[in-house]
Amino acid sequence: MGRTIIRVSVGVAGLLGLLAAARLLLQPEAAALKLGLTPIGAVGLASLRADLAGFFAVTGGLSLAAALHNDRRLVLAPLLLIGAALAGRCLNLAVQGFSAELIPPIVIEAVLVGLLAFARRIFGVRG
Repeated sequence: MGRTIIRVSVGVAGLLGLLAAARLLLQPEAAALKLGLTPIGAVGLASLRADLAGFFAVTGGLSLAAALHNDRRLVLAPLLLIGAALAGRCLNLAVQGFSAELIPPIVIEAVLVGLLAFARRIFGVRG
């Protein structure tokens, strides 16, 4: 039962990542504003579509695949990517100082890191 809950949670997180990627591809300006970003010109829009959408597509797609296939190997890349993002947010918090608006993304990423680390521990390995 617990393993199923983790698989469903990782799968839902993966779907949400893919939805975020789709929104960044289709409506980059609106998605950027929700993330606190303002794209400047063609390069800014291209960066949103390439870099951010790519980040969310890879983390979401691999998380969903890991959940569907119960394969711990597929969890490693999303775990590392989100962990790196969390480290960057913590560094920013240390350098910039506390602001209440910085906390929700940190909490989301910390929860995802914990979920993915646990999934990596309990998922099987396809052979």
